[in-house]
Amino acid sequence: MDLTRRSFLIGTAGLPLASRRTGDPFTLGVASGDPTADGIVLWTRLAPRPLADGGHGGMPDRDVAVEWQLAEDERFTRVVRSGTATARPSWAHSVHVEPAGLQPGREYFYRFRTGGHLSPTGRTRTAPAPGTTPDLAFGVVSCSNYEQGYFTAYRRLAEQQPDLVLHLGDYIYEYAPGGYRNSAGTIVRSHTEHRCQTLAEFRLRHAQYKTDPDLRALHALAPWIAVNDDHEIENNWAGVHPGTSGRPDFAQRKRAGYRAYYEHLPLRRSALPRGSGMRLYRRLAWGDLTTFHVLDTRQFRDDQPCDDGVRADCAARLATGRVLVGAAQRAWLAAGLRASRTRWNMLAQQIFMAQHDYHLGPGKEVLLDTWDGYTAERDRVLGDVVASGARNPVVLTGDIHCHYASDLLADFDDPDSRRVGVELVTTSVTSDGDGYDAPAARAVELAENPHIAYADQRRGFITARLTPTELRADFHTLPYVTKRNAPSAVTASFTVTDGAHRLSRSAVPAPRAPQAAAAGAPRHP
Repeated sequence: MDLTRRSFLIGTAGLPLASRRTGDPFTLGVASGDPTADGIVLWTRLAPRPLADGGHGGMPDRDVAVEWQLAEDERFTRVVRSGTATARPSWAHSVHVEPAGLQPGREYFYRFRTGGHLSPTGRTRTAPAPGTTPDLAFGVVSCSNYEQGYFTAYRRLAEQQPDLVLHLGDYIYEYAPGGYRNSAGTIVRSHTEHRCQTLAEFRLRHAQYKTDPDLRALHALAPWIAVNDDHEIENNWAGVHPGTSGRPDFAQRKRAGYRAYYEHLPLRRSALPRGSGMRLYRRLAWGDLTTFHVLDTRQFRDDQPCDDGVRADCAARLATGRVLVGAAQRAWLAAGLRASRTRWNMLAQQIFMAQHDYHLGPGKEVLLDTWDGYTAERDRVLGDVVASGARNPVVLTGDIHCHYASDLLADFDDPDSRRVGVELVTTSVTSDGDGYDAPAARAVELAENPHIAYADQRRGFITARLTPTELRADFHTLPYVTKRNAPSAVTASFTVTDGAHRLSRSAVPAPRAPQAAAAGAPRHP
């Protein structure tokens, strides 16, 4: 696409609410997701008053017909698929359309219409055909807390023109206004009332996040592969065990949180919530270039050991029977890795996989809400990766509110042990506020964890360029998020060569603008 068309798409998708006509039901924008070689998911939700009481977006309590179109050009002179979907009040008047029979590796444009109103135009694309290996540019984001900053990172990622976006969890935060403060105590803009517990409260929170023009712009620009972590329901929940809220009726909260998540993301019918569960682990191929094995590390795990948090002494975390992904999902992953014939295999998941020792000197201090709290499960999964023979495994991670790049080892206590693959961890979009750059502290952390090649406590995102012979990952950071329109710059770059199973540091492009470090200290998510 030329720059004019790119600017048009980024600009119109993110129009502020004030610029839309009164009564426009498309205030929450449009989105697409889970691309295959012949299909895609198209999404919107009707909400003329997105923050109206009750979580219904100001819509009447009746079904509404919504027309949709998919075209080969942004002017819709070559419409290839169209139809009418029903937006039902029971699903918050959300619409999920799954057009099939499309051409592989094609760019498409889509829009919706109802009651004389026309939605913004979205751009999407299908995956390439099997047997082909075209290059792929994708972005990785995680952890956007509305109160703690502006979603400028979404805008800056949109400007990079990714073919695909992976969102690895914490799309919303469930806390009541002021319920989760960063070290500086900064609240930039307030959450909707109450801690999210009911379906209405979750719907209002999702709608509030989608009033952000930068989030809407990134949704409209490229298809997403999205998976939840904990804050879409409740901090640090685990399987059937509630998180840190201490409130009863956890199964009811899960049911409400999952339903609202489905209503607001471009997910396929296979992810439709059933009771208090939802099938989110899935596999998506991008031609013969890569397979995305999307994991769910929340729904099937045992509870975190030793009362959670960062602990120096917790023998329970080493117990062989403890599970994180669960037996069924682990078997599914192992089978998919064995069957994979793609050049690269991306394990898209939520929590830090590499060992991460926070303690300087003898002994270990680890965060138990990561794979360090489930060491036997980590050994089993990494063993499955090796045994499968799957080519070029790369783990993509969110959650931790810091950038990291690591080699994954067969034995993390032996720096010379076999390299199994690499892990790329994206920092948060806004969570924990502006962040900071602390080279001295970072040097100590890396010395204690020699398999970790890079760490950065600022906000941002990752972009990656994947070819048959190389993966290049650029770590973008923003100097601040508590003010609007921050610039971004690449602060570290790494490559992984086909067959190498290890990171190589690459030259970093010149920054777009000077970056000023902000004071503060991180907090574990």
